Order: sequence, then structure tokens, then C-alpha cells
Amino acid sequence: MKTTSTVAVLSLLSALSFGAFAADSITSEQAQNRQPIGTVSVGAIASSPMDMNAMLSKKADEQGATSYRVIEAHNGDQWHATAELYK
Repeated sequence: MKTTSTVAVLSLLSALSFGAFAADSITSEQAQNRQPIGTVSVGAIASSPMDMNAMLSKKADEQGATSYRVIEAHNGDQWHATAELYK
């Protein structure tokens, strides 16, 4: 029983800590007061919009960005999205 509780708590803390440090998606208005630091692109086959946002957030984190704004997105059989990164 203790092992199950420990695993559940660690899983919850892991999810919360990822959310605390993940780059946030922002609007054009919010981007006006931030410093742009570059762009990233992602693509996948049969991916959902949530998956694409997660991919963009991960790439933004890897580049040291605190936020990103999607500037291009295409869907169909293959998804593609580009985002501008901000500090």
C-alpha cells in the first residue's frame, strides 16, 4: 500500500513540476512586451493539436524560452507548426 501511494505522489509531483517549468503559449498581444529569441518548427503524422503544443513547448524549453506564439500551423495527414520564442 505504501509503495502505491509513493508512486502516485511522485507521479503527481512530476506532472506538476513539468507544468511549472514548461514554456507557455501566448497571444500576439502578450508577445508585444516580450523579447523574441528565435523560432522553432515541429511536424508529425496524425498528431493532435494538444500534441503539437506539447512538442512546441518542449522545443521552446530546450531553447531557453519562457513562452512561445504559434505563427504558422498546417494540418491534414501531416501536421506542421512554427512558433516564435520569447524570453
